[in-house]
Amino acid sequence: MLAIAAGPEGQTTLMPMIIMWTAIIAIFYFLLIRPQRKAQQRHQEMVKALRKGDEVMTDGGIIGEVIHLKEDRVTIRTGPDTRIEVARVKIARVFGSEQERT
Repeated sequence: MLAIAAGPEGQTTLMPMIIMWTAIIAIFYFLLIRPQRKAQQRHQEMVKALRKGDEVMTDGGIIGEVIHLKEDRVTIRTGPDTRIEVARVKIARVFGSEQERT
């Protein structure tokens, strides 16, 4: 149970509780929210940098070569006579990119 410190004349102070909640919020931000935002930003940059000829993998695991780009869609060639159109945001990985080499 949480003990609240009593100040002069028996009044309770809220300062320890405020400090505790501030610390909890800071921990959640630095451990959960901030890393997720950074990963999302890296993914958006990767998707914006797609070019024809890039070898990509979709969220579903389909691997192919980018042959056509639209604003919100990408057409990839998965085989000699097979083309698939997928949403740009569903591209999970670009093979041979600078990020993958490091």
